[in-house]
Amino acid sequence: ATLPLLMDSVIQALAELEQKVPATKARHTTSAWQLLAQESGPHDLLHHFLLEGRSLKVTKLDAHQLSPELRGLTKDVAQHGIRGMQEYGVVLAPDGSTVAVEPLLAGLEAGLQGRRIVNLPLDSTASPLDAGATFPDTEAMVPDVRATSPGFRDALPDVISADVGAMSSDVRAAELDVKPTSPGVRPSSPDVPVISPDVQASSPGTRAKSPTTVDSLLVVTLARDLGLAFLQDPQTSSHSGLGTEGCWDQLSAPRTFTLLDSKASPVTMAFLNGALDGALLGEYLSRTPEPRPPLSHLLSQYYGAGVAGDPGLRSNFRRQNGAALTSASTLTQQVWGALILLQRLEPTHPQLRGMGQEQLAQVAANATKEFTEVFLGCPAIHPRCRWGAAPYRGHPTPLQLPLGFLYVHHTYVPAPPCTDFARCAANMRSMQRFHQDTRGWDDIGYSFVVGSDGYVYEGRGWHWVGAHTRGHNSRGFGVAFVGNYTAELPAKAALHIVQDVLPGCAVRAGLLRPDYQLLGHRQLVHTDCPGDALFNLLRTWPRFAAVSSRPHTPLACGPAFRTSPELNPDPQPQ
Repeated sequence: ATLPLLMDSVIQALAELEQKVPATKARHTTSAWQLLAQESGPHDLLHHFLLEGRSLKVTKLDAHQLSPELRGLTKDVAQHGIRGMQEYGVVLAPDGSTVAVEPLLAGLEAGLQGRRIVNLPLDSTASPLDAGATFPDTEAMVPDVRATSPGFRDALPDVISADVGAMSSDVRAAELDVKPTSPGVRPSSPDVPVISPDVQASSPGTRAKSPTTVDSLLVVTLARDLGLAFLQDPQTSSHSGLGTEGCWDQLSAPRTFTLLDSKASPVTMAFLNGALDGALLGEYLSRTPEPRPPLSHLLSQYYGAGVAGDPGLRSNFRRQNGAALTSASTLTQQVWGALILLQRLEPTHPQLRGMGQEQLAQVAANATKEFTEVFLGCPAIHPRCRWGAAPYRGHPTPLQLPLGFLYVHHTYVPAPPCTDFARCAANMRSMQRFHQDTRGWDDIGYSFVVGSDGYVYEGRGWHWVGAHTRGHNSRGFGVAFVGNYTAELPAKAALHIVQDVLPGCAVRAGLLRPDYQLLGHRQLVHTDCPGDALFNLLRTWPRFAAVSSRPHTPLACGPAFRTSPELNPDPQPQ
């Protein structure tokens, strides 16, 4: 029997490895894992070149010293891949996200080696990957990168920036709700703006020089795979399968992960989660002095309450922290450099053979633009299967997109904010049961529900008419904050999602009109929803529309009030 495909299982396996290698050598743990993983698939020449694959020999273990469960788990998650609709090499994290293990561990290994800027070889240096293969004089350590730097920018002073809008980076510690304790990651918080909604990428070939160095951390986690995903058609500015989500067969002891899109890119949501986690934790480790924490301890914190007591540095807020890690122009250079390196290491690579610099530059620009807009520029949305939704009853009515309104609600009941995946998912199931079994509706009424855990939960979603704002369900999306906000406000992270991130993402995707308006539920329906405190805040938001057509006698809102019309659907059949 093997361990369930949970992040907790990976942490358990790393803890066992840590018992087999020197306790003060955290790097040996990832090296030992990589050796076990190599038994399950082909060698990775680029990984070997950047991360000194020859150093793995010092930590080679006899596989028979390890438990059968550990050996089975490393085989199951050793390599990320897609076969048919099944995604392999991924695990379910405590925050409800699915994470690819391969890029996560690659980032940890890169971080443990310190900050490494690697010179690109001038010509092909491809050679068989054997025990003696080395690449001398290609690496330079970065001796002094300022802790206040927003990530990698100061490490690449000679990179010529493309005409690419930079991600938001003006984060000030005074604005944060959490105290940054990590010396390795730029201070960040759940309510940090993700990126400017106007990020635009153009070809770096127009003005930028071809890169001569790459950052090993960014390349082995994200840049290489992001570039390869866009190589099929260099002129394509978007990849419809980027960031595809999926569903587990079960949440308690998951074994099988099935993608929701048959045309998924290899750069799935799980891969992007693992890549960003690897980059963030690798950056943290690269700045953490010896003795570094055991990796099992570090991952327990990151996928738990936060690294070193910082609740902002955890998996729930990977996108916000990722936006502060690097700029779009730097990432474009890293993707471009990764493709150049791969081309020189593997001259016969089927996707890269015959590709010129202008083509590679265009691929890098397109890949970065899509990543910043579709991943970093959108909220993390848990699909219905993740929170355990019951099937829709009847036949849903499609929306005529784009819509012109965003209607804001609070759930009232449940009254306490949900701050973790287990509680938020339970709240979603409870609301859906009430709406279906007591109200007799086809499904949960809201389009989306926003928790205080950093996540959005899919209700009826982007494409189906909801049952949230009587008489207006087909005209706008209904978004609810979990909690009662009569006298207090939702978490800043949740507010930021509803004010900026969710609508900005919807506008770019053509789901919401650029001139959309935002209204509180009470402006249209006989209710106190979304609560006095929240509604007074909404009135200060730029998109707020000062209109009202509600009756004079308001009722409380929320699914517990059975006589309230709070969620009645439109008069027409759903």
